Amino acid sequence: MSNPAPAEGLLPDRHQADFFACDIFDAIPKDDLATMEHPIFSLSTKPDRRILNYTHNGTDITVVPSMRGLATIHDKDILIFCISQLMAALNTGRAVGRTLTLRAYDMLVATNRETSGDAYRRLREAFERLAGTRITTNLETGGMEVTSGFGLIENWEIVRRARGGRMVSVKVTLSEWLYRAVLSKSVLTLSRDYFRLRKPLERRVYEIARKHCGRQPAWRISVELLLKKSGSASPRRVFRKMLRDMIQANHLPDYEMEEEAGDMIRFTRRTLIEDGPEAPPLSEQAIEAARAILPGADVYALEADWRAFWAASGRPKLRAADAAFVGFVKMQAEKSEAG
Repeated sequence: MSNPAPAEGLLPDRHQADFFACDIFDAIPKDDLATMEHPIFSLSTKPDRRILNYTHNGTDITVVPSMRGLATIHDKDILIFCISQLMAALNTGRAVGRTLTLRAYDMLVATNRETSGDAYRRLREAFERLAGTRITTNLETGGMEVTSGFGLIENWEIVRRARGGRMVSVKVTLSEWLYRAVLSKSVLTLSRDYFRLRKPLERRVYEIARKHCGRQPAWRISVELLLKKSGSASPRRVFRKMLRDMIQANHLPDYEMEEEAGDMIRFTRRTLIEDGPEAPPLSEQAIEAARAILPGADVYALEADWRAFWAASGRPKLRAADAAFVGFVKMQAEKSEAG
């Protein structure tokens, strides 16, 4: 259904789209902050029919599987693809909607999957797990905290099949909760190499590092808390061994891992600009101030923009880096309101 023609002298209402066609080539991978922060997806490669309960810092989550089992971290590729398409459209001023039509082949290619007949079958099973997994939580998205129950996707349907039974296009409706996260831009950019990670724990650990380390030079977390945030069902000693294997493999995108004394894991950014003096590190108070000024924004992307702005200005000596950063964020907020 198309939108009605705008009244004379008014721009069209771009918030009334019924659906959105996923047609943006090479959209940058984006993931929502809430599911990066908290364990929602199973890391098992076999049907996982456990009921998951997670509580941390006032957030309560219960995840209930369907007969197909819990949605897996690999099933999440579908959501990442949809979020990426929606964000690319929003950034270019296009109308979006909670119901998306996507070409199965495009999604498989974008998420580094095979395009064999078996891949289409696994894709259908992923849709079934995503729709069947039910979540009850008080997670905040888009500046609102609502205790509610929902599926990760509301519904889906195969729109058309080609000869031989392969799905060609799929229509999927995201949950209101997830769609609200997209509209509020509560998302972060992922490395494209995320889709090259084969092991579920590697993907989950990368998400956690991306969310918490962001663009800081380094970030530390205890093995115990990392185990809790990961959602892994492994005992701590087994989990620690898996982390050590990851450290030895050293192929996590963006970050290097290192085991430190006190049962701690340190994540260090792989690439840091070395061509001249760098702006001083920002305090957590400055980061929180930025979040308050632009709720839902990627504060680490803002920090990167600020550092680029500072470098382009000749790298002047900063007496108060926090104040300079907060002033920059306020300027961005004013531009956003004016636009």
